[in-house]
Amino acid sequence: MTFANHLVVFARSPVVGRVKRRLGRTEGAVEAARIYRVLVYGLLRRVARDPRWRCWLYLDPDSAATDSGGWPQGLARRGQGTGDLGARMARPFRDLPPGPVVLVGTDIPDLRPAHIARAFAALGRADAVFGPASDGGFWLVGLRRRPRALELFYGVDWSVPQTLDQTLASLPEGTRIEIIDTLSDIDAADDLSRWRARERRERRTA
Repeated sequence: MTFANHLVVFARSPVVGRVKRRLGRTEGAVEAARIYRVLVYGLLRRVARDPRWRCWLYLDPDSAATDSGGWPQGLARRGQGTGDLGARMARPFRDLPPGPVVLVGTDIPDLRPAHIARAFAALGRADAVFGPASDGGFWLVGLRRRPRALELFYGVDWSVPQTLDQTLASLPEGTRIEIIDTLSDIDAADDLSRWRARERRERRTA
């Protein structure tokens, strides 16, 4: 039996003051929200329509799932539900139809379809796959979900340099794990400055 690949994009409605608060402290809440919109809509343009997987948009707050909000038409939307970040991220792995699930965030400007394809390929060999972030967290987590989804994220501290290590330690003994590319997210002013500098260099050499 062939199972579909499921890509989950975990996002927030880009409301001023609710997204990128660390960035907002230096750039202002309006600019932080604008940057977030650029990141999330750019990611969806790159990955949402790829025929190699079905894309699901999991949104916070839940009400955003029933409000078009400028989201791409025809893209399946669900609310993230209640609980801390770990509880909300674990939900798609339990609830989606059969098949491997890969979940990504929205603030990784270098994320491309090739990274997603690499993660699904890894799940042909492994039970779980992770894409490490340069700050000690992760930008991607995926589960094979056969014979069942693994329990994830118990006892994990979020937004600390040990987040990925703690998540790996929370997996059952004997879990086959693959690690793919390390990428950087945009959380603070330094991250934004590096991204903008690189964008300027790429435009000059294009």
